[in-house]
Amino acid sequence: MTSVVTGFAVIVSIIAVGYVLGRTELLGPAGPMVLTRLAFWVASPALMFHTVAEADLGVIVAEPLIATGGSVVIVMAVFAVAGWWRRWGVSYSSLGVLCSGLVNAGNLGIPIAAYVLGDATLVAPILLMQTIVIVPVALTVLDLAGRGASMPVWQRFLTPLQSPITVASLAGVVVAATGVTVPEPLMEPFVLVGAISIPSVLMVFGISLRGSSWPGRGPDRGPLALAVGLKTVVHPAVAYLLGRALGLSEPELLAVVVLSALPTAQNALTFALRYGHAQVLVREAVLVTTALSLPVLVLVAALLR
Repeated sequence: MTSVVTGFAVIVSIIAVGYVLGRTELLGPAGPMVLTRLAFWVASPALMFHTVAEADLGVIVAEPLIATGGSVVIVMAVFAVAGWWRRWGVSYSSLGVLCSGLVNAGNLGIPIAAYVLGDATLVAPILLMQTIVIVPVALTVLDLAGRGASMPVWQRFLTPLQSPITVASLAGVVVAATGVTVPEPLMEPFVLVGAISIPSVLMVFGISLRGSSWPGRGPDRGPLALAVGLKTVVHPAVAYLLGRALGLSEPELLAVVVLSALPTAQNALTFALRYGHAQVLVREAVLVTTALSLPVLVLVAALLR
């Protein structure tokens, strides 16, 4: 399981760099917001465009994705219902939903898929589903929750196009669906700029840890416990049950459960900072699920291999 440990070590080291930057205030008081805006408006859209544009859209309908995607929908629905029942608010609940089901498929999923499962492309279906469906829908809900009441109906339908990540993802879908090959001189800038997305998000997360209290001690402890339980335990368990019901092969089942056991994606914090809601909940959910996912992943790999 050295590959799992290595993947986590890389992530933790970059987060530690961010924490040091926060402690030393080297970037100044505006540094975290600048990095957040850079990731949200520039780097992440570039990453999403070249990732989707060069992907095989046929993997979206692959059978293992039904198990992975089904488990995502179930855990997200559970948190959404709880948020409605407890009246946590649309924006807060939307970000809690992302904490419950948005997996760290990019910076952690790729190395784990490569070294644990033996094939980095196995992470592509869930990565594409999150990029093309889950994130655009979540950002649309957050936009509408913030300004929806004062917006005319026609403008609400255009809300998804106001997110640079959504626009870049849709542009990538068009390129992939039409089979157009983007010349390397044109695509390479997207690759280079997109490469700073993940480090930026991780360092912002590290900076946000400065001065943070121990997770679960504040008023967010109830939603936090629910999000962590759904992401760490329920998500991989439901994926396993759905995979069994669909008759997946043992390698396919292992891949589905391992990918579902990945922690909450750090870019959820980018969205929380961007929209100014549930920042403590998201930061603590990312921290706790990342810490718990290592033993969970080791256990899953040991039981299903």
